[in-house]
Amino acid sequence: MTETPPLTPQDLDDFLSKARAASALLKALSHETRLLMLCILCQGEKTVGEIEQFLGIQQAVVSQQLARLRSDEVVQTRRSGRQIYYRIADPQLAELISVLYKMYCGPKPEAEGEAEAIAEPLA
Repeated sequence: MTETPPLTPQDLDDFLSKARAASALLKALSHETRLLMLCILCQGEKTVGEIEQFLGIQQAVVSQQLARLRSDEVVQTRRSGRQIYYRIADPQLAELISVLYKMYCGPKPEAEGEAEAIAEPLA
């Protein structure tokens, strides 16, 4: 096994900077409405009205939470005529949200179905 070289002060500064960025992102994700919005945006660009309709919450709440996500640079916008479309700014963040969706919102395999699938190759 190879020994890891000791961390330099520059390495520690780099880790600290990255930890701060990760902490800021996690704070933005820590609100359930914002997290729901990001799950919706993983499926593609949406307008405020589309998000409002999907979540069944007031437009003012949707706009307020999108403003927070925009100020945290989590989402970006695109204007088309009078409509403003929102999308997740970073593809890596979209990937993270997709993983969270699969973990918490995706369909769970049934235990019985899993047992049958495992037993089939043996039969």
